[in-house]
Amino acid sequence: MRTPDLRPRRPDSPLGQLLRHWRQVRRMSQLVLAHHAQVSPRHLSFVESGRSTPSREMIITLAGALEVPLRERNDLLLAAGYAPAYRESGIAEPAMAAIRAALERALSHHEPYPAVVMDRYWNITQVNRAAEVMFGRLLGGTSATGTANVIRLMFDPAGLRPHVANWEQVAPALIQRVHREAVGGVQDPGTRALLAEVLSRPGIRAGWREPDLTSAIMPIIPVVFVHGGVTASYFSMITTVGTPQDITAQEVRLESFYPADAATERHRWT
Repeated sequence: MRTPDLRPRRPDSPLGQLLRHWRQVRRMSQLVLAHHAQVSPRHLSFVESGRSTPSREMIITLAGALEVPLRERNDLLLAAGYAPAYRESGIAEPAMAAIRAALERALSHHEPYPAVVMDRYWNITQVNRAAEVMFGRLLGGTSATGTANVIRLMFDPAGLRPHVANWEQVAPALIQRVHREAVGGVQDPGTRALLAEVLSRPGIRAGWREPDLTSAIMPIIPVVFVHGGVTASYFSMITTVGTPQDITAQEVRLESFYPADAATERHRWT
């Protein structure tokens, strides 16, 4: 008969808890993660339990195998006592000059149709002239840059919501889009707070509150704006930075609006 092990159990390390969280998010067993990261399952088990102290390189390797976003990779490193590996540069910094130039070029070349640049939390940081004029007219002269947030504007009765003719169709699709497009495929506290805020507004159906990751997605659901006798129908395409090594570069998104019908093709906001 085995003698029970009465030794106090070693508490999980902060790093181990984070690794276990990301394994659960990615639905990976220790064995599968060990295979993807090309480490031994025993060593990975020791790292998660706190019995082994991983190197900085090992943490980055495991984070890469788990496809952890750069911001959260820094959290893993900090939990193990290492300095962050990834910078969060301001878009105006010299290091971001190439990305900034690409965004400005894309915004300009997309005229006469609207295009916007957003951060991780759907805050609008840049717009082209067409978007500036379109949002200015729809919002009664209020600028859509600075603190404006696409999700808040779409769900605000004093924002874009009254001007979206097919809001009942667009709103649930937009909520599902937020669920799906969270950086790394996982909602962080900021995204959850934003969703909780907009879903607390009147007229939100209960079925919109949970992510639906299994239902088929329509090819496009255009947004139909109606204002002052003008109807404009757009679908959008999202551009992100490939192989980013900076947090800002990973999280920036360019959303370009394209005409969904011939009338919108002919319409000019400028």
